[in-house]
Amino acid sequence: MQPITTTSELAAACSRMAGHRFVTVDTEFLRESTYYPLLCVVQMASPDEAVVIDALAPGIDLAPFYALMADATIMKVFHAARQDIEIVWHAAELIPHPMFDTQVAAMVLGYGDSISYDQLVQRITGDTLDKSHRFTDWTRRPLTDAQLAYAASDVTHLRQVYAALVEDLKRRGRVDWVAEEMSVLTSPDTYRMEPDNAWRRLKTRVRKPKELAVLIEIAAWREREAQARDVPRARVLKDDALGDIAVQAPTTLDKLKHLRSLPKGFERSRWGEAIVEAVARGLERDPKTLPLQSRSQPAANGAAVVELLKVLLRMISERHHVAAKVIATVDDLERIAASDRADVPALKGWRRELFGDKALALKHGRLALAIDHGKVALVEQE
Repeated sequence: MQPITTTSELAAACSRMAGHRFVTVDTEFLRESTYYPLLCVVQMASPDEAVVIDALAPGIDLAPFYALMADATIMKVFHAARQDIEIVWHAAELIPHPMFDTQVAAMVLGYGDSISYDQLVQRITGDTLDKSHRFTDWTRRPLTDAQLAYAASDVTHLRQVYAALVEDLKRRGRVDWVAEEMSVLTSPDTYRMEPDNAWRRLKTRVRKPKELAVLIEIAAWREREAQARDVPRARVLKDDALGDIAVQAPTTLDKLKHLRSLPKGFERSRWGEAIVEAVARGLERDPKTLPLQSRSQPAANGAAVVELLKVLLRMISERHHVAAKVIATVDDLERIAASDRADVPALKGWRRELFGDKALALKHGRLALAIDHGKVALVEQE
């Protein structure tokens, strides 16, 4: 197989693929040293053919590929699509639509939480993929025959996986469940890297409004700095350092110097003053301007309620053969324990019907958990 290296070749391939109901898509990229992913290779397959596009070929214009991604008459099929879509969004400010994510569909059908592509291929087709090039350097040229074969195999097997999953979804009446998930993946809000929302990606736990306010400001500063320099966030400041700064709230360079999570001498860098200024902005914020969800307080015995909800979630997941992760996250459970009106996916749509209503009933004593013949069962309370 020869890679596509010219715009004319790409336009011809995309024109052929536009005649089909769906195309499978995957990308190879590098982002270890940059904020924005560097697109290196794109691979696509229709029912008739598979192509590998050298996105780094001199002079190539990917406009025909982006036009195909924007064609609303063609289903675009990905596995674990978020990073692939992020690349398209950043490069062309468009989101492939309509689209289908086989990883999401697999979770809805009970294949497990975030099943890998090679595992899914093996379970559906019986084939074992060669993943020896998973961590290859896709920036090096020329691309080897082994790299090209590896890239193509990802999208050719995806055709079979897609067909099998769609058939199973239809049989089990869960097509709408996946469609609901695709609405999140195809929303521009999912990919907009707004500095003011950067704190939401962090696993750092803050307890006080003041700490949250500082975390919001310091995370926004890091995001802007990483974007401006096109470097990974951790290259600017690591996550644990953000949490340390949020809790300690150093208002002077001398106080900043004493934080263990920062490299020695960091306070003397050009960023030291910027961090202190960000801390000051956080401390000046009115607590009433903070996100509402951050101020929800856990109910009495909240931890125990969450543990009960975890048992309920696992029971429902196993009974209906749906991955627990796609029904509700631990964060969802914590917020349900704190509020019946929590703005979480688990209390909306098919998730509410499957789990959310039962979770609220359990929380308020209208349902109980019991052991029946060695299995967890629900018991309605009068």
